[in-house]
Amino acid sequence: MSGHSKFANIKHKKEKNDAAKGKIFTIIGREIAVAVKEGGPDVANNFKLAAVVAKAKAANMPNDTIERGIKKAAGDAGNVNYEYATYEGYGPNGIAIIVKTLTDNKNRTAANVRSAFTKGQGSIGAQGCVSYMFDEKGLFIVDKEECDMDADDLMMLALDAGADDFSDEEDSFEIYTTPDAFEDVRKKLEEEKIPMTSAEVTMIPQNYVELTDETAIKNLQRTLDLLDEDDDVQNVYTNWDE
Repeated sequence: MSGHSKFANIKHKKEKNDAAKGKIFTIIGREIAVAVKEGGPDVANNFKLAAVVAKAKAANMPNDTIERGIKKAAGDAGNVNYEYATYEGYGPNGIAIIVKTLTDNKNRTAANVRSAFTKGQGSIGAQGCVSYMFDEKGLFIVDKEECDMDADDLMMLALDAGADDFSDEEDSFEIYTTPDAFEDVRKKLEEEKIPMTSAEVTMIPQNYVELTDETAIKNLQRTLDLLDEDDDVQNVYTNWDE
């Protein structure tokens, strides 16, 4: 069974950069607030919160920080006004870009996202203009150095729990699920104490596009850097083959 190792490499690199500037904890903190407002502070009875907590643990957020975030969100639930918004568009040479945001000011966020596209010589498109090029999947990344389980045993464990693909890459194992099966697989991996470096529902390109023009690469990187720096931006997905 196979996957695309570039996704893991890009994901790891991005999360290390995010962690260095503290953005990943800001992102997760907002997601915790929204999940608690929508479904309450009980992780066992709140699927969305359980998924965010799994993401937080994979990002090495301390347990006490997670618990404080949940308690704070429970106390402030009536004041949480973050909203999800998704933007789709094109970078240089038609590279597909999806931007997922969580914001308390959609006008500000829309303007910032549009500016990031424009400065990189790209353009915002209509909803659905590029999302059809991606598959929504649950993805768990397991660092081989931290996992004691044999690859075949881990694969069977994951498949029995509901995963639909498993990939043995150079530095990691990648476990793919449908969005609906994500929670069942997450619970099983946690029960078996499998260390996860990433655990979330994500957008995976069906095909990757190479860029060879240096100007195009520079412009695309500018767009991605600007989006990365925006606290309202939760995730950015592209079909760029780096």
